[in-house]
Amino acid sequence: MKEQIKKQCYFCTTNRPIDYKDADLLKRFMSAGAKIYSRRKSFLCAYHQREFSQAVKRARYLALVPYTSR
Repeated sequence: MKEQIKKQCYFCTTNRPIDYKDADLLKRFMSAGAKIYSRRKSFLCAYHQREFSQAVKRARYLALVPYTSR
């Protein structure tokens, strides 16, 4: 029987701040259709998932990240 290894939150392990101006980092946790990945897919903790979604919404408002892609 294989033992499952639980993935750690990216932002908890790297101590990297979530910045709405860093579009490359935001796109890492978004799908090709510009949707935010769920916690199960992104492996973020609840705190950082909330912070991340706020950063994406802020970046979308400032046109740094698209709302959708075709």
